[in-house]
Amino acid sequence: MTLSPRAKAAILVAVVVLATGTAVAYSVRAAQRDDAPAAATVAAEAPELAAVLAGPHLVFRSTALGSTYGKVAAVPLAEPAGPAAISDTDCERVYAVGGEGICLFADRGVITTYNARLLDARLSPTRELAIAGIPSRARVSADGRLAAATTFVSGHSYAQTGFSTATTLYDAASGRPLGNLEEFAISKDGKRYRSADVNVWGVTFTRDGNSFYATLSSKGQIHLVEGDVAKRELRVLAGDVECPSLSPDETRVAFKKRAGGPGTWRLHVRDLRTGAERTLAEERSVDDQVEWLDDEQVLYGLPREGVAETDVWVVPADGSGEPRLLVPNAWSPAVVR
Repeated sequence: MTLSPRAKAAILVAVVVLATGTAVAYSVRAAQRDDAPAAATVAAEAPELAAVLAGPHLVFRSTALGSTYGKVAAVPLAEPAGPAAISDTDCERVYAVGGEGICLFADRGVITTYNARLLDARLSPTRELAIAGIPSRARVSADGRLAAATTFVSGHSYAQTGFSTATTLYDAASGRPLGNLEEFAISKDGKRYRSADVNVWGVTFTRDGNSFYATLSSKGQIHLVEGDVAKRELRVLAGDVECPSLSPDETRVAFKKRAGGPGTWRLHVRDLRTGAERTLAEERSVDDQVEWLDDEQVLYGLPREGVAETDVWVVPADGSGEPRLLVPNAWSPAVVR
């Protein structure tokens, strides 16, 4: 799972407060290239938001230091590295389709609370929802009917660290919760699977507005599952596929796979028909749920070394080529056409 830089810091604070005699530390270290930009995406000549949203664009969370930090922003797909248009909406994680969006955010104070906002086509909040914990993942179905929010939570007795995930589906029009995915019936190898330690995260929806793929974790194993919202079912398809993202042609999923020690992942693409997998050319550790730019390329966020700023990178989905910077000072990308 991926947390924003501020959310990761919030986890560490929460651990100190909640732990009873047990010190828990979580750290993510990613080696960075030297060509990450120092300049902010936002410039004085930033375009009007409405003009950017009227055409194909990329929605993301701005991480440019200053007044726009944490704001939902957008750039034209034709000029992704150009000045960004900035909204008034604050987010830790954001995702959008043509007319709907979801934003997970923290309301920081003496007691920090976490909430989700449903967004309209102007990236303005339409409804606010309470969520269970620290924002981690967000997705909206292509038809705009369903939204998914994954949070990092405490209180599950089976979790040795006291933390786990919770993923809730919502009706995007009304904000009505449709259920925690841990409550869905699970089948594995043709049999009903039950375990107290099930966690589900990293939802990616199909075009039919009912089916989805996600990650299921249980007994120390990671699985790719296919979900059916109407039937409230999950079916295990394969192992070792974390944070899937479905390609526009729905034939492949891009995902991260553990490589080396803890907290290290490499990006892969899996063909859903054949099961064949390719390792992508990005050699740095990517702790993110990627987004497809098109059927040939995937996007992902990477933190810069030692600072709160992040950037969005792109790499070919067939294992060729090399990574290149797409949007500086950005996080949590979503392609809207």
